[in-house]
Amino acid sequence: MPHAPEPDEDDLDAIAPPQPVFHVEQALLGALLLDPYRLDDVSGIAADSFSTAAHAALYAAITTLPRPDAAEHAKNTKWLDRVLATGREQARGLTASYLHTLVQVCPWPRHAPAYARMVEAEHARRRLQTAAERLVHTAHDVSLPHPVQTVLAEADALAAVVDDIAARFPPRAGVLPRTAAPSPPVAPDYTEAVEEEQMLLATATANPADIESVRWLLPDDLTLPLHAGLWQCLTALARRREPVDPVTVLWEAQQRGLLDDGSEPGEVLHLLAEPAGSVEHWSERALQRSLLATADRTGRRIEAYAGDTANTPFQLVVGARRALADTAAVRTRWQHATAPLCCPPPRRRPAPTTRAGPPTTTAAHAARSTRATR
Repeated sequence: MPHAPEPDEDDLDAIAPPQPVFHVEQALLGALLLDPYRLDDVSGIAADSFSTAAHAALYAAITTLPRPDAAEHAKNTKWLDRVLATGREQARGLTASYLHTLVQVCPWPRHAPAYARMVEAEHARRRLQTAAERLVHTAHDVSLPHPVQTVLAEADALAAVVDDIAARFPPRAGVLPRTAAPSPPVAPDYTEAVEEEQMLLATATANPADIESVRWLLPDDLTLPLHAGLWQCLTALARRREPVDPVTVLWEAQQRGLLDDGSEPGEVLHLLAEPAGSVEHWSERALQRSLLATADRTGRRIEAYAGDTANTPFQLVVGARRALADTAAVRTRWQHATAPLCCPPPRRRPAPTTRAGPPTTTAAHAARSTRATR
């Protein structure tokens, strides 16, 4: 992270500016010191738009003090002295020599609106990066009593920042950021997740009729590829109304190539044979982990976009909205999973006990008897 001068640092003009925006801020402030009436042409920024405390203090002083008479301002430094005194209330390191430097480095005071637009764009990038960092931090905060609600609130705050940037910098053609995907974080400890997913799979195997009630859970919500594949097997068998037990699930897994990675059939049978709790409970737990993991990936992607100064505000808006769409999709499924039922679920037809065979209902027997007497 670039070094930002502290409010009480002396000799600010000797600090090597690490980012181009530092020069832009100097040029803008110099233009406003030379001609305070250029402030009428500047919009979209405030004191907190600047990258250093000293520049923020100067801009606040320029915008709050009454503007001087143009003729008097050209003859003396009285207004500049008041700006310096007001600015030093917030940044003690400001000096008259630094104000002189700002005036000297401003190439064209009439370009102040363009400089302000650049400052606004850089501030937008920093705001987006800060909001993304908060989302990532919240997604990993294990102390939260209600992690999902808190994470979704941070996602909403991030989306609000994106919307504000979009309003300030309407997107042009939908050009994605050129930033490469961020490196994956260090793999977390999945011990608890693995155990809970095993209980989900075993409980669903023992109670296949309950699978229909958790259609909002997708294979990608599970942490291990084997678990995701076994959930696909279970949902497929339930959808086809075929018998479900550890053996039939194992056979389905073989047909789908899930055992090609070296998984032992005996281990799979053992995994599926120890149900506990309810399918709904373990499914909700898995979906919660998936939502938090998706929020983390969303935040990291947007962090990477905002951390690349080559990306324009237009690109940041397009990339951030695509990243947020992933979290929004999981959020919708979470709302379905946790919404209270307004009416009892429809009665389900029990699964047959054999794969295929003749009808076994009373009506079928009566039909056969009628045909036999003809």
